[in-house]
Amino acid sequence: MGICPRKKHPRQGTVHTPIASKRNFVRTLLFLVAGLAAAAAHGQSEAESTYSEVFYSSGNLRIQAYLYKPDGDGPFPVVIYNHGSRDGRERASVPFQYVGKMLTRAGYVALVPERRGYGKSDGSVWRQEVGNDPSRLIPRLQAETDDVLAATDYLRTVRFADARRIGIMGWSFGGIVTMLAVSRSTAFLAAVDQAGGALSWGGNAHLRGVLAAAAEKATTPTLFMVARNDRTTLSITTLAEIFEKRGVPHRVVIYEPFTPALGTGVAAPGHAVFSAQGASVWEGDVVQFLGRYLSASASDKEDGSAASKAQQ
Repeated sequence: MGICPRKKHPRQGTVHTPIASKRNFVRTLLFLVAGLAAAAAHGQSEAESTYSEVFYSSGNLRIQAYLYKPDGDGPFPVVIYNHGSRDGRERASVPFQYVGKMLTRAGYVALVPERRGYGKSDGSVWRQEVGNDPSRLIPRLQAETDDVLAATDYLRTVRFADARRIGIMGWSFGGIVTMLAVSRSTAFLAAVDQAGGALSWGGNAHLRGVLAAAAEKATTPTLFMVARNDRTTLSITTLAEIFEKRGVPHRVVIYEPFTPALGTGVAAPGHAVFSAQGASVWEGDVVQFLGRYLSASASDKEDGSAASKAQQ
């Protein structure tokens, strides 16, 4: 597989706000939850999608997920979608149906797990576990990555899912988990990281180190996506630069500033471009990238390459 061309982007578009204190750490997390909550609520007005509620095991926890299936018998390639933080009334609703609909339209089975502590998934809510201590964030992220990797085992039991062709995708917190997952497993043929960086990126050296180490280890072709007026832009470009240096297939897309209908006083409005109201901006890029690596021909090529290496 060749290296995907990287789009040029001016550095002056990056918004970088260091966060040093625990108070700012908590304030940042609350902003992120509030922004994603409003974005998710906006998306609830769209027509209901066809999905099945499923459960799978991750260690001693039971994880709830929503399984979307295209028309037909399959087997279809699969994309696991990792959601970001949600709070308020949307916690009781089916999350991110617009993503499930988008992926099934493109011919993919979509699995959308509820993060531990969300919906009917076992475990504590991450904010209760992390609290105002940034050092607790990484263990929690790794635990949630365990849940995502367990989903690949579950998918092998789904008759209409082709477990040889699995992609992974995530927004915000879910984008971080996506990067950690591809650094720990070769089960994924493609990844999409949508604004996958904490708003505390500038003040959490541990998080920066863990994600940089993940990028140094990952080999999965990855699409990095972010809006220019997001506060996670630097994290996305930093990880993409590591892929570039290592020669890992990737693509970087930095969208023009996005203004969502989230009211006034939003510190990083571009973060919401990956909500339902911004989906038309990036849907084509996602579908094109996934198609390149999850098509049947791409999977056959990957299998042939692996067999060739095994014979050497």
